[in-house]
Amino acid sequence: MTEFKWHEGNEIHKLYLSAILDLCDRRIVSYVLSEHNDNPLVFKTFDKAVTANPDAHPLFHSDRGFQYTNRTFHHKLVQAGMTQSMSRVAHCIDNGPMEGFWGILKRERYYGRRFTSKRELVQMIETYVHYYNTRRVQRNLGVLTPMEKHTLCLAA
Repeated sequence: MTEFKWHEGNEIHKLYLSAILDLCDRRIVSYVLSEHNDNPLVFKTFDKAVTANPDAHPLFHSDRGFQYTNRTFHHKLVQAGMTQSMSRVAHCIDNGPMEGFWGILKRERYYGRRFTSKRELVQMIETYVHYYNTRRVQRNLGVLTPMEKHTLCLAA
């Protein structure tokens, strides 16, 4: 999960983005935006990913945030046939790829800009996720987009 801000006059508002990244093809499988950093945000993101990929039973990497360490989330993982992997405290190996995506998104579209409405910020994020999945090539994927890599993985 990561945080964004938008400004309305002197007021600063926060928007939280929860997303799930597939390590095989580096695509964003699901994401949800909310003004609240809470369990329902993560649960909705997870449920959206499971609904879109009902036959997938991957290893689920995460950090040790409260959203990922509670019993309800653990139960959701078990129901979906997944195993959770979390690195030790202060070691971000499991969550590193997701942190990398946050950095790319913010560096390419967020830093250096001042968003003056929630709608403008949401549109930027939604447009970027689509761009990232379908148009942004990655060297570590063989100069393919995540969706191109996904298509190759499905054909294999």
